[in-house]
Amino acid sequence: MNIVEFKNHLSNLESLNFVLPNGHSVPAHFHITEAGLTTKHFIDCGGTVRMEKHVNFQIWVAGDTDHRLSPKKLNTIIDIAEPLFGGTNMEIEVEYQTDTLGRYALQFVDGSFQLIAKQSDCLAKDKCGIPQEKQKLQLADLTTSSSESCCTPGSGCC
Repeated sequence: MNIVEFKNHLSNLESLNFVLPNGHSVPAHFHITEAGLTTKHFIDCGGTVRMEKHVNFQIWVAGDTDHRLSPKKLNTIIDIAEPLFGGTNMEIEVEYQTDTLGRYALQFVDGSFQLIAKQSDCLAKDKCGIPQEKQKLQLADLTTSSSESCCTPGSGCC
């Protein structure tokens, strides 16, 4: 989800709910402790220089159980941070502490923001020797019609 989509969803909400990949909600008394731009400038295993940029929100849960961040207040925080984004409509990445600090993509489903687990991947498979995955087939999918079979009487296959 990009920042424009996120802000559009905020404008239609009365309260905020973030849902973890396991289906549990982030406690309602969470704080957004950071809103900013994250830049990753790196070289992949194939030697290509790359740069990724994301809008970053860090969600933090404290002992202040009376705290409630409203959609309007979060929109104000984003407005203050937007000069950091350089006027571009970047994808959002959310940081949240579980067993370790995790980075998540974001989707909006049924009135809630869903944290989507991100996966690592090789960006240079063609250069670093990773073979392409072979397509897996079920034997049942390999049946052919009798007109296509080569091993029928009179087909000339043997």
